[in-house]
Amino acid sequence: MEGLPFWRLCMNIIDRLRKHNLRYDRPAATFFEGALLGNGGLGAVVTTRPDAIVIHFGHNDVWDIRIAENHKDDIGTFEEVFERLKAIPSHYASLDEDDWYREYVKMASENYAFPYPRPMPCGTLLLGFDQRTTEVLGHELHLENGLCEVHLLTEGVRSILQVFVDQKSDRLWVAMKDEPGVKGLASTPIERIKLIPDPETPKDLPTYSAIVDEANRKLAFRQPLPYAVNGIEGDAEDRTFRLLAKVSGADSLQRGTGDTEASLSLNAGWVICAVLEHGLSSNVPSVEEDLEPLEKRSDGKSFPFKDALTESGSVWQEYWSRSGVALADETLEAVWYRNLYFFNCSVKPDASCPGIFANWSYGKIGAEWHGDYHMNYNTQQPFWVAFSSNHADKHLAYANMVDHVLPVSRKWAREYYGMRGAYFPHSAFPVRMTMMPYPVPHWGWEICETPWTVQSLWWHYLYTMDKTFLADRAFGPMKDAVLFMVDYMKRPDAIGEQWGDGLYHIFPTVVPELYELTPGFRKNRDCIVDLTLTKFLFRAFAQACETLGKETEEAALLAETSEVLSRFPAYPTAQSGRGTVFVSVAGEDPEVVYNVPNGISTVFPGEDHGLHSPAEEYAIAVQSYRNHRNEGGNDLVFYPMAGARLGQLDLERFKRQIAYCMLPNGTCTDKLLQSGGRYSDTTPFDYMAPMGIWFENFALPAVINECLMQSYTGVIRLFPNWPEDKPAEFFTLRAVGGFLVSAAVDEGEVSWIEIVSEAGSKLRLHDPWNEGRMLERDTTVGEKIRLVKQA
Repeated sequence: MEGLPFWRLCMNIIDRLRKHNLRYDRPAATFFEGALLGNGGLGAVVTTRPDAIVIHFGHNDVWDIRIAENHKDDIGTFEEVFERLKAIPSHYASLDEDDWYREYVKMASENYAFPYPRPMPCGTLLLGFDQRTTEVLGHELHLENGLCEVHLLTEGVRSILQVFVDQKSDRLWVAMKDEPGVKGLASTPIERIKLIPDPETPKDLPTYSAIVDEANRKLAFRQPLPYAVNGIEGDAEDRTFRLLAKVSGADSLQRGTGDTEASLSLNAGWVICAVLEHGLSSNVPSVEEDLEPLEKRSDGKSFPFKDALTESGSVWQEYWSRSGVALADETLEAVWYRNLYFFNCSVKPDASCPGIFANWSYGKIGAEWHGDYHMNYNTQQPFWVAFSSNHADKHLAYANMVDHVLPVSRKWAREYYGMRGAYFPHSAFPVRMTMMPYPVPHWGWEICETPWTVQSLWWHYLYTMDKTFLADRAFGPMKDAVLFMVDYMKRPDAIGEQWGDGLYHIFPTVVPELYELTPGFRKNRDCIVDLTLTKFLFRAFAQACETLGKETEEAALLAETSEVLSRFPAYPTAQSGRGTVFVSVAGEDPEVVYNVPNGISTVFPGEDHGLHSPAEEYAIAVQSYRNHRNEGGNDLVFYPMAGARLGQLDLERFKRQIAYCMLPNGTCTDKLLQSGGRYSDTTPFDYMAPMGIWFENFALPAVINECLMQSYTGVIRLFPNWPEDKPAEFFTLRAVGGFLVSAAVDEGEVSWIEIVSEAGSKLRLHDPWNEGRMLERDTTVGEKIRLVKQA
């Protein structure tokens, strides 16, 4: 076999991961300096003060579950509100000039103004030492297994405190080891232990209960989370969490001054295990109830710290075996591995789908916008990385979220709109909901969010070819979205003589993050992201029906979608200094400063334009990409995805923007790029940085994947946006059709390709050695195909 076989790259993954470990050479005292750990449910931030190791806990399943659902009878229906809006004079500068609308918005937004629901920080574990004798030198986070090592210096002797989150249970383990080459550490510097309930726990929640059990060497506190808005317990859905720390190998543990604090005298070989238990109040142990012994495994053979670390390492090893890259560009390689590490820490299918801040929170960090689900890209974006990186199983967390919001979405379509199917929400929570949390028209009428919510369900099928998932998980929500969009576009207000064109329109709607509703609905019709995602949805539904043999059963609905597509509005354009460009809505100034990159949405997520497009359409898409002005904050992944799809992404500038947005912990926050849109010259350009870890930007590897391989059209294209002077190789990136693709390029020449067909689909590949030629062949399930350039 010529070229570098992919197994050698597999064997090299651990070495590559070690190159990109996150290192900090001083105390990391703040939340955003600390090391991020997690198992997809539990999240932990390991911070290091000069006098203590301080670990903050959070969890995707632990929320302040109270929810305000006032004014159900005052919201009215869509038609009632629409008629009132039509009566507002079109010459007004803003709808806020109208007294009725101003009061209506105040009423409709009242529920969202309450501070709950929100992710509930789960407390802090503090391990203190004498700063006079012990110094924190820094820490290193090992990507290969999620182990954080804190380097200490105690009276001239180096040691390492090890911390990791168990990948099989919601436990965090802490132990000491000697620095390599240093033997016989006589004592440990840890002198006190403390559990700290979150300082921003709302005062109207029940008070926590706590215990320091000297005999059993444990501390714990238990925090109820009632469902009732008044904070009174008694509902069957009341929830609770308990944080417990158990010490093994202590000569003594003596109660301190607080109700969750103790002094310690530790032996060599001590271990601390912190356990977060959560769920229905009836299922969470009392604060006094003990944890099973930690000193030995059930077989009595060995101490559990090493066992837990080994088992967790195996879980990480399986995760890293799914795909990998070896890039001459070490910055992009680090971005790829580090963000996939963060992604694994924050998502797993058997925990709640993360909100916009995922499973790390402390105080008010992670509380903005309720830390909820925003369905105009924030919730979807993290999962863009799941498919091409060969971690489609992670997307099941998102599919579970769709199932969770489906009942209220169907109810809203039926009762508010009087239509079939489901209207998916602008904002939603992972708690019990009986009405839309944000029924305010100026954002709640973003029609694009309905097709956008179900888009990745179709992607899941395309990349895996899992017909069971398509039939059982994807088809129902997709059909509900189609039913709603058909009904919405066939309303008398959306087609008729008043339009003068015989087309079906998406009206009214709201451009994401830009204009709200405008008097006379000047900028509230046929928004480009609505059009492209609806077109995507209708086409996907037709293919899903064909795949599942439902063409006869769904003939009437398919006929409706076909009719609408045959009379579908064109994408809005404008003339810019660069030529014709797409804009978010007809009549828009092409120099407008966007928040969300609407003007390039036909490229991504619409997938209607790209390298496959006819020359004229491709030129407009490229001009739109180059002409785009973005204020920053919602663009670090979104905008470069379109650039990569067009083969136009400037990777050097992309890297510089990543560096600009990077926090000390290695994640990327959202930073502003320019004033002139919603932001002024006095707006702090980093105002979002202290709000929380920016989960959505963990999708950065998806951009790199699209530079290495594209397959969204059903045809595999290799290295479409990769510089010729930089060697690169990748293994088992996932392609549409259920293919796992590995390939290498050097000096602009593809040297080898290996493709595994998981589903037996027809393979279509742009020939990398003969431009313009398409390689096609049928495959069988499990078949491996290797291609090399002929001499």
